[in-house]
Amino acid sequence: MQAETKTHLREFQENLSERLRNAQVTPRTARLGLALGEQRWLVDLSEAGEIVPIPAQMTAVPLTRDWFKGLVNLRGTLFGVSDLMRFAGEAYTPLSKESRLLALASGLNLNAALLVTRMLGLHDSSAWREAPARASALPWANRCLVDPDGREWHELSLVRLAADERFVSVSR
Repeated sequence: MQAETKTHLREFQENLSERLRNAQVTPRTARLGLALGEQRWLVDLSEAGEIVPIPAQMTAVPLTRDWFKGLVNLRGTLFGVSDLMRFAGEAYTPLSKESRLLALASGLNLNAALLVTRMLGLHDSSAWREAPARASALPWANRCLVDPDGREWHELSLVRLAADERFVSVSR
């Protein structure tokens, strides 16, 4: 009985060691999916912070750009809320009961949140194909990927968005 238990324990440890080695070398491809209007976007999880429903209280700030919606208090910290679609020169982000705020990760050192039409969950894009190259005027937009259902997803770099001088200059 003891020999059988030792054999099972050794097999378990070997299996665990192999799984840990694989986890260390397997790249993480899961990204957060979100909708801005009808467009689908992917955000690296390391760049995303908290996701919250749109608070009832948002304080408008006078003399700011039309895409800067105001300030909200998220767990005791003030965050500036921006409408990314409007910032990109498009219509305002359509809002519904599914709409959310996506805060930027604290490591980006910018207390900012984006209006999101709705969250689309986590997606593993490792098997998705890259769409034909198109020049984008948006410095914070990366590649465009196509999922197995033929839908286009744009990569959104919150790091580059946070470094965009226009984005951090909200005053008119």
